[in-house]
Amino acid sequence: MCTPNKIIADIFSPFQEYVNSEQDIREEIRKIMKDVEKPLREIVTLLQIIHHDNNCEQVHSACLNARKMFDDVRQGFDSLDKIVPSGQYYRYNDHWRFATQRLCFLAALIVFLEKGIMINKETTADILGVNGKLNIHLDLEDYLMGLLNLASELSRYAVNSVTYGDYDRPLQISKFVAQLNAGFRLLNLKNDSLRKRFDALKYDVKKIEEVVYDLSIRGLAQTPGQGESSEN
Repeated sequence: MCTPNKIIADIFSPFQEYVNSEQDIREEIRKIMKDVEKPLREIVTLLQIIHHDNNCEQVHSACLNARKMFDDVRQGFDSLDKIVPSGQYYRYNDHWRFATQRLCFLAALIVFLEKGIMINKETTADILGVNGKLNIHLDLEDYLMGLLNLASELSRYAVNSVTYGDYDRPLQISKFVAQLNAGFRLLNLKNDSLRKRFDALKYDVKKIEEVVYDLSIRGLAQTPGQGESSEN
């Protein structure tokens, strides 16, 4: 005859095994993300050159080196894909959500510096190495959050460009961020972290517009239309 303690033990023992298994998975994920966050920090540091130097060759070199550092990021996500149980992405993604958003931002910044265009979601997933994975993917919210973080970085870039005499860069940034803002306004965002972050975009837009306005009234930079008028 089973005692009450034996019955309780039989009921709860499988639960403890499940808890132990989940803790092991989370610990493995934390170890992997430490390996991913190391190149992430290095890429952030490397790309800070845009705030201190207007040398195109050095910026180009920084972008190339940053792309190489993404090799370690992709290796990390390869390992992560093997650890995360099938169908349980959202059970564990709190461990890599913030890092992924930062990596999306960095990928977007590199593409902007290289080509002056907005990165799309598929290209972002390719750079991060999560495209075609079985158990992990690039969440749309992380991609969008990366673009919003890019806007903040570009507003800082616009200000610093003026300090080292690049008066055309703020005009390029202003046009780009205006397009980004217009795109986000097409979305019906709910009242969550993404919506709150989008609300802050208007301050980035305003900051950049103020830089462009100051340059314009001082005659340091002109739009094509203004240039043609002055020549006539």
